[in-house]
Amino acid sequence: MATHIVFSHGKESGPWGSKIKSMAEQVKGYGEIHSVDYRDLTSPDDRVARLIKHLKSLSGDIILIGSSMGGYVSTVASNKVNVAGLMLLAPAFYLDGYGIQEPITPCQHISITHGWDDDVVPCGNSIRFALKHKSKLNLVDDGHRLANSQDALNTALIALLTKVS
Repeated sequence: MATHIVFSHGKESGPWGSKIKSMAEQVKGYGEIHSVDYRDLTSPDDRVARLIKHLKSLSGDIILIGSSMGGYVSTVASNKVNVAGLMLLAPAFYLDGYGIQEPITPCQHISITHGWDDDVVPCGNSIRFALKHKSKLNLVDDGHRLANSQDALNTALIALLTKVS
């Protein structure tokens, strides 16, 4: 059975932004890589519906990687489709305008990376989520886009994939 690595981009980015391209390059040998395009959808919950529809077409292990709004989308979707791993990058949790204010997941293998200097989503939101789920949490000296943390993101993704495979 195939492993599927599925990326979900943030609110103002696209399916093949620089973070996703770099991580996808790092994990080529681990499974089939997907990056869902949400640019035509502004609602986080409409994005969740699109991701769930995509995931239901797959068979095998699923690893979700979500950035910002994509972190919220991946987490909420993980309640409807069984996933082996969840990697969240500055996830947009506990924010106004999102349908689920207390996001939860049954996934046991969760890795979160968040910047101390995030001015969009406070890093305390990821700390709160990580405490509730006993997740691996990497706090880095960076902002919301995690533009200076690509090596840390690649390392965290490889560690997650190694753990779940």
